Amino acid sequence: MLEPCRKRRSSDNQKPIPLFPYSLTPLFPYPIHFLAVIRHYCRLMSKSRLNLPFLILVAATLVSIPLVLSFLNSLHPAFDTFSHLRIHLAVLMGLLALPLLFTKLRREGAVILLLAVFAIAVTPHVFPASEDAHAGEAAQPHYRLLQMNLRFDNGSPEQALSLIAHIRPDVVTLEEVSSMWREKFGHIASAYPYSIFCPHPGAVFGVAILSRRPFIADSAPACDPKGMMAVASVDFGGRPVDVAALHLHWPWPFQQSEQIEALSEQFRGLSENAILSGDLNATPWSATTKRIAELAAMTPAPPTGPTWLYRRLPASLRFAGLPIDQTFAKGRVAISKITRQQPIGSDHLPVLVEFSIIPQPETVAS
Repeated sequence: MLEPCRKRRSSDNQKPIPLFPYSLTPLFPYPIHFLAVIRHYCRLMSKSRLNLPFLILVAATLVSIPLVLSFLNSLHPAFDTFSHLRIHLAVLMGLLALPLLFTKLRREGAVILLLAVFAIAVTPHVFPASEDAHAGEAAQPHYRLLQMNLRFDNGSPEQALSLIAHIRPDVVTLEEVSSMWREKFGHIASAYPYSIFCPHPGAVFGVAILSRRPFIADSAPACDPKGMMAVASVDFGGRPVDVAALHLHWPWPFQQSEQIEALSEQFRGLSENAILSGDLNATPWSATTKRIAELAAMTPAPPTGPTWLYRRLPASLRFAGLPIDQTFAKGRVAISKITRQQPIGSDHLPVLVEFSIIPQPETVAS
């Protein structure tokens, strides 16, 4: 048995033991000896009759560790993995703090609750923004891009085809385009005669772009060799715009960071007017999103709310999902509205992006 955990006599005049020793807080700002922490908490447990509240406090403190590390997500991809779950961690920590407010550990509970609220408050792009992002561009022609992660083994592909037929977007960006899906899209080739399919080496996670509008004749569509990214220059009423579809792997310990590095030249090579959409497997507040925006010199679109939910969970828990289907734009491409659409049998919701292209200012002759 550990020596620090042996039972000690209680004393009425003994000073109370501080909850966090040696400047230890739920944020763990200073490195301290791990054994000292164990010894301290064993002493606290031996003196407290509130064992359940104490265990709740320990659990909340442990949850605070990845929550704090999520704010250091630019230092290592592992910390960025925590950042995707930042809101979930903060909510969990807040829920653990609530029962402590009705115990002798109410002060500690209040501190933990405030930390949880603060973590959510300082995280950008958590809540869906106003639908009208650029109301001043209403006079310009509006175009529509439909973004869909199809799920490679979708059992009801007719739902996706029906949604395309109903919305009739100008362009469609697609992920997880398996061989089954490529065959299905052959049925709508007359409506979308311009397309590029970039197969994945595993024949499962390919990407594609479908377009009702013609591709620029002197600019051939391009595929990433591993089927992660497709780029096509599309003619929108005489204005060329690069359209890109992107699908990244899950973050660390998977190869997401390495994928971004491998695609860095493709990001930099996008034209001055471009729109990129896809399944990033990354939240808007992650270092991954920031890194892509910097490499491509693009601005992320306003958040739409959670688009992905683990497929075995009921749709009623969609609010607990992750907003990992994202869109970026740059140059004269102005996104005016972005909304989630009805389910299509995938674990991702489709996203409809409405945008316009701001005309070049007229040159005044001197």
